Amino acid sequence: MQKLKDNQKFSWSALIFVILFFCYFSCALQLYIVLSGHSNLIGLRDAIIYSLIWLIPVLLFPNHTRKIAAVYGLVIGALSLISIGYFVIYRQEFSQSVFFVMAESNYNESHEFIQQYFSFKLLAVLVIYILIGIYLWRKVKPIYVKNSTKWICSLLIITYALMPLFISMAVKKTSFEKATAHLMSRMETTVPWQLLNSYLAYRSQLTNMENILNHLQTLPAFENLKDANGDTPRTLVLVIGESTSRQRMGIYGYDRPTTPQIEQFKKENPEFLVFNDVVSSRPYTIEILQQALTFADEQHPDLYLKKPSLIHLMKQAGYKTFWITNQQTMTKRNTMLTMFSKQADEQFYMNNDRNQSSRQYDSSVFEPFREVLNDPAQKKFIVIHLLGTHMKYSLRYPKDEQWNYFKDKDKIAFKIDDEKLDYYNSYDNAIRYNDYVTTTLFNLFKNSQENGFMLYFSDHGEDVYQSPPHDVLGRNEKAPTQTMYTIPFMLWQSPKWRASHPNNYQSYVERKFSTQDLIHTWSDLAGLSYDSYQPEKSIVNPNFHQSIRWIGDPYDKNGLIDFDKLLK
Repeated sequence: MQKLKDNQKFSWSALIFVILFFCYFSCALQLYIVLSGHSNLIGLRDAIIYSLIWLIPVLLFPNHTRKIAAVYGLVIGALSLISIGYFVIYRQEFSQSVFFVMAESNYNESHEFIQQYFSFKLLAVLVIYILIGIYLWRKVKPIYVKNSTKWICSLLIITYALMPLFISMAVKKTSFEKATAHLMSRMETTVPWQLLNSYLAYRSQLTNMENILNHLQTLPAFENLKDANGDTPRTLVLVIGESTSRQRMGIYGYDRPTTPQIEQFKKENPEFLVFNDVVSSRPYTIEILQQALTFADEQHPDLYLKKPSLIHLMKQAGYKTFWITNQQTMTKRNTMLTMFSKQADEQFYMNNDRNQSSRQYDSSVFEPFREVLNDPAQKKFIVIHLLGTHMKYSLRYPKDEQWNYFKDKDKIAFKIDDEKLDYYNSYDNAIRYNDYVTTTLFNLFKNSQENGFMLYFSDHGEDVYQSPPHDVLGRNEKAPTQTMYTIPFMLWQSPKWRASHPNNYQSYVERKFSTQDLIHTWSDLAGLSYDSYQPEKSIVNPNFHQSIRWIGDPYDKNGLIDFDKLLK
């Protein structure tokens, strides 16, 4: 058995400072993120696990500890400044979305970015961060342990680090490719894997998106397209919400005051239309927008790849098109959203955070919306995609007293367990903040005095203990409840637009409609007709025909369900 020399005694303080040093460059930011309430503990946990890998060479070669730590500090510490600086500026974690935005920027934009965001605050944070790193490095000393201890500890670190890979393959029976992707996603909070994984993910998603976009470019144009409005200057706005069920909105009869601002807006604007029986066909963002923004539907789910989209329609009609989004940009799921956005002439990506469970408020879309409203184009089509009331609900609104409005069981129509109350209240608080966001957008558009209209709907609903027996949280297409599909659908038309487009839309607000047919309703509202347009599928058309509102997975042989039978 190996014996340590007198000058090679094990030291707990040496171990603690070595761990602190090697964890510092990845865990400092994650610790702040947790303490500030920006996100949850998962990122910090993973950062600790994968930072500890660097203990292995220190354990195996203790006499080179200072050199190893110096190289690590210079390389990893320097790379970590990127994510630290990015978070200080944007309050978002570095992700593959950042590479996407960087690739979309030119030299002048990058130069303007540096001029705009370089500040004494940023400099002070980076200097303090570097000084703490230097202090920890000066405290680093060799860790002397027995050879058996070295190998046991190293093996334990490697085993724990690779455990997600083993679990994915052995327990969940996933492929090696998917298991590796899962492992990389766990490592993405840790420098340098954060930058490497973000870049690789960006390249992969970019390739997928470019393949789809190239395919869409080959699709034929709309045949016999006619615009009833001619060359009249106008601005049309489509606002897409997220995870908001109308059953939790006061304007739709919910007992709690979750929508005071939009209710006041309606009182001041009696012409504001609130449609009362609209549903989504799928309870997932990507899947519903593949239908709502194209000619795909539950019985023809692949038409989004075979026919041009709503954005193509508006561009062919002569509109300058804009896409403003607070959704994540380049994740594996959200590549389809980015594909839709890239069809527009100009894009504003407000959310490049690594983790969707983070504080990224929808108020970020206000400024780009103002900018676009001032664009000189005569015909503008604007899409605004919100993060809405997406889980985790408590991250969708600021933590101050104004927005933490619901705290107890007041006006909850059923008995709710204490452990469910926090979710229930935070969802209502998120809807109340979403009410502020959407009403602000309506007012911005109204006050701009643009000629046109704004339509708002949510992609799908969310069941937060709403449906009896009040034990469902979230969405599950295999176990559907009506709350997962019931959504708000609201329309405001400017005075100029109403004057030139007299209509009887108020008599249509009780019609049963599914957003799988949104493109037909939008075409009707915009005065566009073409060969593929079907007026009977437009909720605002006199010839509207009530059809079965299918919901469910169209790729499942028995996956479709009549929504209205779900009520029985």
